[in-house]
Amino acid sequence: MAWFSRAQVIPVVRLAGPIGMATPLRPGLSLSTVAGSLERAFSMSRHRAVAISINSPGGSPVQSHLIFRRIRQLAEERNKYVHVFCEDVAASGGYFLAVAGDEIYADPSSIVGSIGVISATFGLAKAIDRLGIERRVYTSGEMKSFLDPFLPEQPSDVERLRAIQREVHDAFVGVVKERRGQKLLAPDAELFSGAFWSGPRARELGLIDGIGDMRATLRSLYGEKVRLRMVPLGGGGLLARFRRLPMLGTESGPLPLPRGFSDDLISALETRALWARFGL
Repeated sequence: MAWFSRAQVIPVVRLAGPIGMATPLRPGLSLSTVAGSLERAFSMSRHRAVAISINSPGGSPVQSHLIFRRIRQLAEERNKYVHVFCEDVAASGGYFLAVAGDEIYADPSSIVGSIGVISATFGLAKAIDRLGIERRVYTSGEMKSFLDPFLPEQPSDVERLRAIQREVHDAFVGVVKERRGQKLLAPDAELFSGAFWSGPRARELGLIDGIGDMRATLRSLYGEKVRLRMVPLGGGGLLARFRRLPMLGTESGPLPLPRGFSDDLISALETRALWARFGL
């Protein structure tokens, strides 16, 4: 007779941040940054389930799809049930990741949805005209200057972009329909318009299965003794890059900036704009 009953342990992987976009303090979510953690979580053979926490406003559709596919492949290979919990935002690519779950939960104030595709740029042709700047572009291939922001917008370029967006959108919609199936409770025109909703409304639409936090929900499913074991993602980002750089100059001299620092700053602004779409 056993002296004690072993508590159920659920591995937890937290996927937080923009997808495919690098920020100064950490790399963006991509298959390369999350694959090791997912593999470790799904390799804990004694455990029946894996929990995934998502807090992402989206980003790269390719990386979203790659991470989604890896989660599903591991779940099927290891016969694991996947519980997904949405934090502040699971929108656009963040929701793409969420549908990898067999069940999806959210907080009442979570932002969920934004099933669409967006491209944004600027038109600067008139500005450089006013400044007396002459734009010179030399290409081999008539489409190489496609949507150049310093040239007047061409209707044929816009239609080509929209055709690509429709293809990407259709792939996103197909995955959501495959995963959510009969759970979806609203017309396609509403669900796949790019709109986003709070947790309770997302539940009414069938985009999620319930409202609740990870600890309370998993306790209700696996018992009060259930334990959550965090599986951290790999390190990286700006701070790690600082540590790897040799220190230059005298003791009183300035510290060196990491290579690509300006790119990090631009990426940080893009990331800030992505979160700001959802009021965060």
